[in-house]
Amino acid sequence: MNQISAGEVYERIAANVQTVVRGKSQVVRLAIAALLAEGHLLVEDVPGLGKTTLARCLARSIDGSWHRIQFTPDLLPGDVTGVQVYHQRDEKFAFHPGGVFANIVLADEINRGTPKTQSALLEVMAERTVTVDSVRHEVPRPFLVIATQNPIEMEGTYRLPEAQLDRFLMRLRFGYPDLASEVMVIMSDCAGINPDELSPVVDIPTLQAAVAQVRAAHIDRAICEYAANLAAATRKHAALRYGASPRGSIALVRAAQAVAATYGRGFVTPDDIKEVAHPVLEHRLILTSDAELNQRRPADIVDEVLAAIPVPSTNSAGV
Repeated sequence: MNQISAGEVYERIAANVQTVVRGKSQVVRLAIAALLAEGHLLVEDVPGLGKTTLARCLARSIDGSWHRIQFTPDLLPGDVTGVQVYHQRDEKFAFHPGGVFANIVLADEINRGTPKTQSALLEVMAERTVTVDSVRHEVPRPFLVIATQNPIEMEGTYRLPEAQLDRFLMRLRFGYPDLASEVMVIMSDCAGINPDELSPVVDIPTLQAAVAQVRAAHIDRAICEYAANLAAATRKHAALRYGASPRGSIALVRAAQAVAATYGRGFVTPDDIKEVAHPVLEHRLILTSDAELNQRRPADIVDEVLAAIPVPSTNSAGV
């Protein structure tokens, strides 16, 4: 394919995905933004809302490699990362890659895997490499993990460790569709429309060029200071044991650059930061025991922080 802008890449993928995923345009926008930012995506909600369908549609829209790893209690770390196997004929060990060796990895129902198996993703999500028997192996680029999970209170699930949650650029909640969208979903199902019928609309070189465009998007110092102030405010909030780390403020900026690209812009505005604040920050916040007892939510804390931190003016943001 000829090189196209990051905004056009978004439009192509969004149009393709929304032939199957109906009535969730903002979820689709943010999911594609994660792809353009080359950041990992966690989609969380109750079963049956289309989490896996969204992930499959994204994977099918890219003309690259993708693997699905179905997380279950008996899944082993080696199934995820790969193992060294001894070949008697050659009298030597050879590395057999696991499911993470693909451009897009769908970690389906990730919280049904044991903590030991979940931790197998920590290195590759942070460094894009896998170490097996002291040997490092690079995964293909671009590399994206799209994980789905059911709420913790669902039977047979394990809580994701905070270190792993922090490696996800964004966490999205799907939510129930409105009535009109649900009718369209039912009609699509009756017509046999499903992710397996989607054709790729973007190849890997085009996607890599779009990722590079997103990383090159202009962001003024005032915007960076705004993102840093939002993250810093969470660390001082009385309702939180732990706030967002510097990785969280970096994630705010990277996600905002990608969202700006979905609107066809090559620069970031304060509104872009505000648009991604909830999906980027909520899963990085750990409430105090008192806050949990008082039924406070991370979403409430993000709202309070957004209201408290002054927004840079248009002129000071360099826009």
